Amino acid sequence: MPQIEIRYHRPPDRLDVFFQDLVVDDPDLKITLHDPSTIGNTITIGDRVVFEPEAPIVWFVFPGGWYDIGRFHLKDGIFTGYYVNLIAPPQLDGNVWTMVDLCLDLWLDANGQLQVLDRDEFDEAVDRGWIDGVTAHRAREELARVIDGIATGTWPPEMVLDHDLERVRTLRADSMTGNP
Repeated sequence: MPQIEIRYHRPPDRLDVFFQDLVVDDPDLKITLHDPSTIGNTITIGDRVVFEPEAPIVWFVFPGGWYDIGRFHLKDGIFTGYYVNLIAPPQLDGNVWTMVDLCLDLWLDANGQLQVLDRDEFDEAVDRGWIDGVTAHRAREELARVIDGIATGTWPPEMVLDHDLERVRTLRADSMTGNP
């Protein structure tokens, strides 16, 4: 199973590097499994813990897309929701992927409640010129498109709904043992 190096840039100058197993490699969708995750901090949204260190994350990357989706869990595997990172279209160069974070995120919890995150960080990045005006406009459009899709029941995409943690873990195990 290929392992992907993800070079995740956040303006102005932060770089995080993650290694994840590539589980689905289709032209329109890449699914990676970060299990256990190497993110070392607990993530809380509102008053609820949505991620714990070493908890699994299923990542959905859309070549040419303006966001990726993380299917978040607690350490025991309980699904907590979808984390959407607005990004510039990812550069997928073999097993090294480069992503540029646009500092604007959305959280859709397991109960269907949504929350836009980091709007202040996005505004600062735009004001300081770390994100240009054209890119900022596109990020706002993509955020509005996702929110509209949630409101109409057409988001998350079916392929995301079809690939829960259990299925992705099975796909990874099958590929490691050579099962189709």
